[in-house]
Amino acid sequence: MTPIRRALTALLMAATFAMSAHAQDAWHAYVAVDDGVPRSLIGQPGDPVRGREIVTSRQQGLCMLCHSGPFPEAMFQGTLAPSLAGAGSRWSVPQLRLRIIDASRLNPDTIMPPYYRVDDLTRVAHSYDGKPILSSQEIEDVVAFLATLRD
Repeated sequence: MTPIRRALTALLMAATFAMSAHAQDAWHAYVAVDDGVPRSLIGQPGDPVRGREIVTSRQQGLCMLCHSGPFPEAMFQGTLAPSLAGAGSRWSVPQLRLRIIDASRLNPDTIMPPYYRVDDLTRVAHSYDGKPILSSQEIEDVVAFLATLRD
């Protein structure tokens, strides 16, 4: 990873940890199979309405810093990462879940923060150590929303 990518990744992770509504619930173990996590972290599907709020929030998910998508209310959308338009057509629910939990399992050079991984992280404030960026419920809400983006 180049020094610029490393610095950008550290900046994104720091901003995400600092600005997100920190996960309140217990961390749930998950199992990745091939390129996805087939089982819901909470045992049921998430709420796509809450997922949209997280994705477009400038305080919680911070997705719009890097991604763009069909969100007319979200001004200044990012261009560093793929558009989220059609995400539900490109990836299955298990694939979406793994990409949000920890995209580095698929691409070690990704600049996307691991929203649910809690180990082997660097530059994490002690108060956030061992805590995911998004709760298991929030992960499932975002997955449910992204799965609706079919066009």
